[in-house]
Amino acid sequence: MNRNSLVVALTLALTFAGSAFAHGDDIDKVNGSINVAGDQHAGNLSTVNGSIHIDDGANAQKVSTVNGSIRIGAHATIDSLETVNGGIEVGENTHVARTIEAVNGSVRLGKGADVAGRVSNVNGRFTFEAAHIGGGIETVGGDIEIGADSRIEGGIIVDKPSGMSWGKPRNPRIVIGPHAVVQGTLEFRREVDLFVSDSAKIGTVTGATATKFSGDHP
Repeated sequence: MNRNSLVVALTLALTFAGSAFAHGDDIDKVNGSINVAGDQHAGNLSTVNGSIHIDDGANAQKVSTVNGSIRIGAHATIDSLETVNGGIEVGENTHVARTIEAVNGSVRLGKGADVAGRVSNVNGRFTFEAAHIGGGIETVGGDIEIGADSRIEGGIIVDKPSGMSWGKPRNPRIVIGPHAVVQGTLEFRREVDLFVSDSAKIGTVTGATATKFSGDHP
């Protein structure tokens, strides 16, 4: 083999190896969980009937599961998170570049967590601890606990449920804690119980009347 042929062969081999490695970063499972070790880099992660766990300091692209939970450690970087019938927990100082979406699942953001886009669900509790959300919050039946020193941009929407319901539905409970900031409109399209700390700053409220409280909790 001459020199030129060797160079071509090596180039093709490296290209193939690089492509194989990039493809290997994506993980797609059915009836199984996915785990990404700390400080590792992953591509798209998807599973059905399984949970996804990403350790501290790891990176991943789109992370999604059906019938399973998602747990992200601290100081991680994620593109987006989606789950159906499962909760999502995001660790301290983790950055989510796009959105968090859950259907029938809770969403918890640790201290210093940052989500650039919207955080939404249909049912399930939101809990934010000194976190930042850049694209607002949207839910139908979920309780929202915006903890002390959290900052929400893009407002809040609580939509009314679709379809028929038997009896009077339970009111979602919305709490905006001490020194929290919610910019944008707080739009409530159904009856809610809204509690706002006397040290919090919020935008215009439509569809509800805020009850002020002092101290850590109403």
